[in-house]
Amino acid sequence: MQLFYSVTSPFARKTIVTLHETGQLDDVELLSVVGTPLDASGMPTAHNPLGKIPALTRPDGPAIYDSRVICRYLDARAKAGLYPQENLWEVLTLEATADGIMDAAVLMAYETRCRPDTMHFTDWIDGQWDKISRALDGVSNRWGSQLAGPLDMGQIALACALGYLDLRHDDRGWRKGRDGLDDWFATFVQRPAMQKTRPDRT
Repeated sequence: MQLFYSVTSPFARKTIVTLHETGQLDDVELLSVVGTPLDASGMPTAHNPLGKIPALTRPDGPAIYDSRVICRYLDARAKAGLYPQENLWEVLTLEATADGIMDAAVLMAYETRCRPDTMHFTDWIDGQWDKISRALDGVSNRWGSQLAGPLDMGQIALACALGYLDLRHDDRGWRKGRDGLDDWFATFVQRPAMQKTRPDRT
């Protein structure tokens, strides 16, 4: 199998953390690619026509893409139990919340990295941060027991989302007023899979 990824993509990091946690890293060739919404020429468009990462080629079917699809596939392949049936809907909802945080955070980054300074839409950027802030409050207030439980995909996704906030938006101070979430992340990020996938500031 081949996984097309970028070291700074939180969605790609989620899939690679999953490879580590499920013992499948040696089964996949990691292929680093570079692209933006303005230039997809370096992206794996032959495998994902949307020109987005991650994308995974596999021997038992066509390439699959979207981190949620890939992680579900990897979990099923390894029978790892990251989507436990007894609380499946909670895990899926937490994963979706984390992915929404990533979506908004990536859009904020693109606004400042892909558009000229004179074209930055500050209100739109702040609106994306409002989504993130509400989601973080929701996780802090509702998901404590889920975060304290056995490892699942919701936890992996959330940790990757928080790591991306540190990478691209640390000036926003997501930890303020969220001590419990900060404590959880400080512990979770020590997992070997998180340490080995820590992105550089590029």
